[in-house]
Amino acid sequence: MFVLDLLTRWAHVGAAIVLMGGAIFTRFVLLPAAAELPEDQHLALKERLRVRWSKIVAGGILLLLVSGFYNFYVGMGQHKGQSPPVWHILAGTKMLLGFGAFFLASVMSGRSAKFAPMRADAKKWLGILVLLLTVITAIGGYLKVGVPANPVSVESK
Repeated sequence: MFVLDLLTRWAHVGAAIVLMGGAIFTRFVLLPAAAELPEDQHLALKERLRVRWSKIVAGGILLLLVSGFYNFYVGMGQHKGQSPPVWHILAGTKMLLGFGAFFLASVMSGRSAKFAPMRADAKKWLGILVLLLTVITAIGGYLKVGVPANPVSVESK
């Protein structure tokens, strides 16, 4: 069981690193650099990147879903000394935000004409995606460290 737990943790963290790193790189490095290209070269580069990146996004989302649900299932009973209601609220919030991030990542790497206006404003939507991913990472880190069942207040010290 230890090996499976370890592999799913690595898969989850690894997929999150790749997808978050890709979103940050695209938003803050690639978009500004590509904006300086002539329009025809910019569009050609955009399409070549989209084709490759969309496969990584789809695989990353699949890994995050499978490993995330497994880790949630295993972790549900392992918050001894932590407040179960707070743990569940934060874990649920993380999942809901994750679904929003999956949607945005899929839209930004997709080709559906319906979402072309969002891709046209990629700077804005990738910024929102990076913000979502940062909040998700912060919640995940907090859950891993632990949520105290009875936090000691400053007044009681």
